[in-house]
Amino acid sequence: MARYFDVHPENPQKRAVGQVVDLVRGGGLIAYPTDSGFALGCALGNREGIDRIRSIRQLDDKHHFTLMCENFAQLGQFVHISNAVFRSVKAATPGSYTFILPATKEVPKRLLHPKKKTVGVRIPDHVVTQALLAELGEPMLSSTLLLPGHEEPMTQGWEIKEELDNQVDAVIDGETGTEPTTVIDFSDDVAEVVRVGAGDPTPFE
Repeated sequence: MARYFDVHPENPQKRAVGQVVDLVRGGGLIAYPTDSGFALGCALGNREGIDRIRSIRQLDDKHHFTLMCENFAQLGQFVHISNAVFRSVKAATPGSYTFILPATKEVPKRLLHPKKKTVGVRIPDHVVTQALLAELGEPMLSSTLLLPGHEEPMTQGWEIKEELDNQVDAVIDGETGTEPTTVIDFSDDVAEVVRVGAGDPTPFE
């Protein structure tokens, strides 16, 4: 059974945040709130966690996983970013955007797009997510909690607990955004809007 944490949206309880991060460090898979709905998350090197996310969401190997980063400095360790792209991404973070960029050697190969060698990265504008990332001290491997056959991501913690009770190790309840991120592909140094979501696409068009 998944542990259930009801975390305050503006002042997340340190003890609860610490317990969740201990689960992540210990190989756990969590469902947690972000500024663009709930996400599934695990530690970067957690192979079993990646497989569990693939299984829950029925994903193929072309799926772009997202590295949820605390800040821009952390993001820069995991993706190659030119000066022009740097300015565009910096101006839009933190926020409801996912950027697809060429990955550095810091990113496990299993997470890369098989042909492009790219990975999705984002810096969320969400107090609880930021608290988890600050405590963890490294990016969290994430994927939107969109279940097979569902058109919309899940938005209620108690529903996720009921649905995934035996498939995740913890559910962190909290307020979330209701729209997915806007996805910008910078694989070739030129912005391509792949999906329009909560983030304003205008600066990248």
